Amino acid sequence: MGLQECCMRCLGGIPYASLVATLLCFSGIALFCGCGHQALTETERLIETYFARNLQDYITLAYLITYFQYIIYGLASFFFLYCIMLLAEGFYTTSAMKQTFGEFRSTVCGRCLSSTFIAVTYILAVIWLLVFALSALPVYFFYNMHATCHTIDVLTETPTSINQLCIDARQYGLLPWNAIPGKVCGMTLSNVCKTREFFLTYDLYIAAFAGAGITLLALLTYVVSTTYNFAVLRYLGRKGISPRC
Repeated sequence: MGLQECCMRCLGGIPYASLVATLLCFSGIALFCGCGHQALTETERLIETYFARNLQDYITLAYLITYFQYIIYGLASFFFLYCIMLLAEGFYTTSAMKQTFGEFRSTVCGRCLSSTFIAVTYILAVIWLLVFALSALPVYFFYNMHATCHTIDVLTETPTSINQLCIDARQYGLLPWNAIPGKVCGMTLSNVCKTREFFLTYDLYIAAFAGAGITLLALLTYVVSTTYNFAVLRYLGRKGISPRC
């Protein structure tokens, strides 16, 4: 066997779909967890500085932010391990790799393992679709805030109209209705939108939203690749090769 033929057979044994999905998953989770964690910290700072004067008004939000940050730590660890397992499963079941190492015997354990990965990955994709949708909510909040600030900048010649333009954090469920002041209006709101903290938080939420979308794409790619691998296992099992564990 020549060197070129050996290299081609080795490259043919790589599960490219699983490899691409793994890279997408790592990139998406890194964006979502890293940017989401920092965005939550910046959000707490903005609420504390501009929307609430009393600690009791935003103490519940502060606890929720802390809990979400711990959840982010767990998500990062879980997806790192799970993506490695899916990549290993892709290497194990890819037909090109089976051809590289000669005759392959389909086993009951192999088929059960592939079907388990399909079910778990499908459930994760459905759950992550909800996470993807929820991650759009803070982007929507900051988009509205930025749009209101732009309107204020346009209407600077009519101060009466400007003072009626507000962003009320209580309407979005970030603060209780008895929070004081709970909202920011007029030129104060415009000044908030010009701060570094606002633009940083806005950009971080956009990046986290993009990371959630990339992760969802990776999970869908995993579903397709694991389903194909399972189909290959079933096909080999129907060729009369005795199943064994």
